[in-house]
Amino acid sequence: MKRTLSVFLTAALALSLLAGCGPKTPAGTSSSAPGTSSSQPEDSSQPGSSSQPGDTSAASGPTPRLMVLSGPTGVGAAKLMANADDGFPSAIVEVVTDNTQVQTALANKDVDIAAIATNAAAALYAKTDGGIQVLAVNTLGVLYILEKGDTVHSIADLAGKTLYAPSNTKGANPEHILNHLLEGNGVDPSEVNIEWLTPQEITVKMTSSDAGLCMLPIPAATALLVKDSGIREAISLSDAWEDLEDSPLPMGCVVARTEYIKENPQEVEAFLAAYEKSIDYISDPANSADASALVAQYEFAPNTKVAEKAIPQCSLTFITGPEMKAMLEDYYTILFQVEPKSIGGGLPFDSFYYGVG
Repeated sequence: MKRTLSVFLTAALALSLLAGCGPKTPAGTSSSAPGTSSSQPEDSSQPGSSSQPGDTSAASGPTPRLMVLSGPTGVGAAKLMANADDGFPSAIVEVVTDNTQVQTALANKDVDIAAIATNAAAALYAKTDGGIQVLAVNTLGVLYILEKGDTVHSIADLAGKTLYAPSNTKGANPEHILNHLLEGNGVDPSEVNIEWLTPQEITVKMTSSDAGLCMLPIPAATALLVKDSGIREAISLSDAWEDLEDSPLPMGCVVARTEYIKENPQEVEAFLAAYEKSIDYISDPANSADASALVAQYEFAPNTKVAEKAIPQCSLTFITGPEMKAMLEDYYTILFQVEPKSIGGGLPFDSFYYGVG
């Protein structure tokens, strides 16, 4: 069930629980208390918007306030941000670099609709007692293992190796994904020496030595491959996940405040229709030149060259309704087993899924 948007960019861009209910616990397990969500990594080197999410002076009436992440989770909105006449009201848009910024803005009712990591969405649903609903999955897996050398061709090959990883993913969703894949391929996570570094430090380590391994998301991974031709894509964690679980790896989604959905049902449907068109446009190879320019313009990628190579790897999609629910429940069940707090302590109720039930 596919559906893209068109938004007037008025902000400066530089970079259920229902009341009285708790999260579901998978059968045969015990529930732990909801905790703070861990985040999907985005390219933290991207600058943020100078606008403030709480500035609602231009957002009177049903005008939506939209927040997107600066990495792959936000890429699909680039066409939407460039258009102002696509059947959806003009919106205030802000681009930020971290899931916690999105969670805070939604919890404080400073934004209405947002792109966010799937696990962060589930955790916020628990934290706000059903204050948000997920509208659509918009991004599948975007994590890659890169190598300068030729020793790693499978997850099992990581045993005994040193792996550089972004420090903002320590204890977060990418670490949980990696650990699950290691264990599923017979490798104890303790057998992999992970060095937690900033993206800039990882770039220096990888480009200044003759050998090295790192884990990065798109487009940071793409930028490193462009920068140093001696670095290669060793493993797609999306492919490794599908090999292990026989299901996709849904890492990004679009959510909206439950209150906003109830008060503005037509605007939400218009958003979904327009946003689907935006994702379709950005994903279409026939639009590669224009799409790359837009993705670079809104600083989802550092330049058009990186954007052109990154877009096909951003795993853009638009999945709604029962298919979305089934995909996310499979994913959340695994995350619950790995780290319950990463999704708020339990599986979301059906009320979390927009358009289902």
